[in-house]
Amino acid sequence: MSESFRESSAQSDTQSKSQNKSKIFKPPVHFADLSAEERTEKVVSMKLPKFRAKQIATHYYRHLSVEPESFTDFPAGARSRISDEFFPELITPEAVRKADGGTTVKTLWKLRDGSLVESVLMRYPQRATLCVSSQVGCAMACPFCATGKLGLSRNMSAGEILEQVRIAARQMRDGLIAGGEGRLSNIVFMGMGEPMSNYRNVLSAIRQISALPDEGFGISARNITVSTVGIVPGIRKLAAEHIPVRLAVSLHAPDDKLRDELVPMNKHFNISQVLNVAHDYYLSSGRRVSIEYALMKDINDSAKQAKLLAKRLNHYGDDWVHVNPIPLNPVEGSKWTASKPEDEQAFIDILHRAGIAATMRDTRGSDIDGACGQLAAKNKPESREEEK
Repeated sequence: MSESFRESSAQSDTQSKSQNKSKIFKPPVHFADLSAEERTEKVVSMKLPKFRAKQIATHYYRHLSVEPESFTDFPAGARSRISDEFFPELITPEAVRKADGGTTVKTLWKLRDGSLVESVLMRYPQRATLCVSSQVGCAMACPFCATGKLGLSRNMSAGEILEQVRIAARQMRDGLIAGGEGRLSNIVFMGMGEPMSNYRNVLSAIRQISALPDEGFGISARNITVSTVGIVPGIRKLAAEHIPVRLAVSLHAPDDKLRDELVPMNKHFNISQVLNVAHDYYLSSGRRVSIEYALMKDINDSAKQAKLLAKRLNHYGDDWVHVNPIPLNPVEGSKWTASKPEDEQAFIDILHRAGIAATMRDTRGSDIDGACGQLAAKNKPESREEEK
């Protein structure tokens, strides 16, 4: 990406923020949006002892509670004030859909400004994974993606992101997901939005997800995956944090001409730039990078394209990637359709013969609008009007 493009983009972003400042909704400040120091300051301003801030953190992170009426270690008179000051309700379930015998649960969340986002909780025999959203919509405009068609409304706050995690962790703990009591073990930032475009709030969420109780939810950073279309500066920044999260790159094409069409951001950060910085991330973190590749019939699923993908990945000469071919969950009315099963298998076989680790992504929730953005798109007010 050229410096001139960065400067013009920054100027454009600044102008846009200035013009739309009054229009962009800002959610109320939640406990999870505050630093430890800010929480203490707020507690003191309420005429409470400093140690109450750590008690609140224990209730939030360890007990997964935002109901101060249950905080029996607090004076009864202070509980309602704690609720008002620290725990505004940020997300409420608008719709819930279940699949796979209740082990896959997709929730459509309504935010305080009426925006809709999604999360998906997927329970497996040895783990439970939550796919979270980080933005309302997405500005990346990938044409085969339901979220891309929504456009970007705004970034989500750290509190809005973390509430998705807390509620899922509580559902698992309380046995509300098929399979009985369990533990939320994995987080993937693969829901709505481009995490690198909301870097500060996503990083804050990662730190709080991975910190040990009573400062976080205690989910290992090694069990957190951050997916990006390839925002090169963001990947560099994440590498510099030295947090051992896994990086996933949504590549979807082995050549720039096709990727320009499938992932418009490729016009600013091309495949070579993205793979170079992804390989650097592998070298600095010691963690293999996931390459996400949505297979589309007669678009990017040919043997020739599989061989080109393998060649590009093998260019770096070490075992640094794991490719996840993904059977496309088509958006209704879209020209982009899923590949034939035999073509999917042939694609993976070519990668394997080239020495590339590759595993077909599990397609859970296809019968409940499982792809990110599908349920939100169907529940937009204008969409509901069209269906009448």
